[in-house]
Amino acid sequence: MHRNKLMTLINRPKPFLLLGFLIACLLLWVTEASVVSSGNFNEDFLVTWSPTHVNTSSDGRSRTLKLDQESGASFSSIQMFLFGKIDMKIKLIPGPSQGTVVAYYMSSDQTNRDEIDFEFLGNVNGQPYILQTNIYADGIDNREERIHLWFDPTKDFHTYSIFWNIHQIVFMVDQIPIRLYRNHTEKGVAYPRLQPMSVKASLWNGESWATRGGRDKVDWSNGPFVASFGDYKIDACVWNGNPELCREESSENWWNKNEFSSLTRVQKRWFKWVRKYHLIYDYCQDYARFHNKLPKECSLPKY
Repeated sequence: MHRNKLMTLINRPKPFLLLGFLIACLLLWVTEASVVSSGNFNEDFLVTWSPTHVNTSSDGRSRTLKLDQESGASFSSIQMFLFGKIDMKIKLIPGPSQGTVVAYYMSSDQTNRDEIDFEFLGNVNGQPYILQTNIYADGIDNREERIHLWFDPTKDFHTYSIFWNIHQIVFMVDQIPIRLYRNHTEKGVAYPRLQPMSVKASLWNGESWATRGGRDKVDWSNGPFVASFGDYKIDACVWNGNPELCREESSENWWNKNEFSSLTRVQKRWFKWVRKYHLIYDYCQDYARFHNKLPKECSLPKY
């Protein structure tokens, strides 16, 4: 073959190579598109309660909520999600904060709602902060667990994460798993899997129950009380009306892959450490509350 003709064939665009390149670019785009957070509270969240008690930095990267005798405050994500991983950095109320509740959670806002809760219960000065977690599935809750945090959460920001997929829900503090709730629907246990949820945060007066069962009331002389939020990341399936698109295992729905169906060996060690040294209440150990008939999931594997 003539050399010039050969070089022309070699340099000619090859449709299958071009198609492969475009597919690769598309897959990369889809994967990146699953990261739906901009990092700007003004773009990703709406203030849903008392705008005068919400303060957002000029660049939108951080936000505070304030509680005083007039009002608390809250915000909620514009989008709704079905499965994914949500990270939120929070610095809790410094000083005496008894009676206050800082909540960071996901909720479907339906009558039979699904909900995944972090609730930080204010403390008397010098006492360790209590973190309560709870899960609503098909409108039923009563699944509280409480731990003492192993650090002072008022001194600096720490990352609190919700990892939610078709297999399990994992609550994490600075990427350490503190609680698990598995999908045991095949055994008749309710699990959040059909209702999309928005990401929410609030600060409110919970003095009727939050600190020592309501014995320690809010001391307004220490107010106003301020909780700070920042550096969040939402990597989740944006709800578009079709749950199957969020339930499938794919490159964009990476959280549903089988490798995330349980904890890793290292995560299990951390989880056992939290349970051994920091757990102070587990509904699955409260026989009196349930009249010796614990919820069904209490007898099933956690991982």
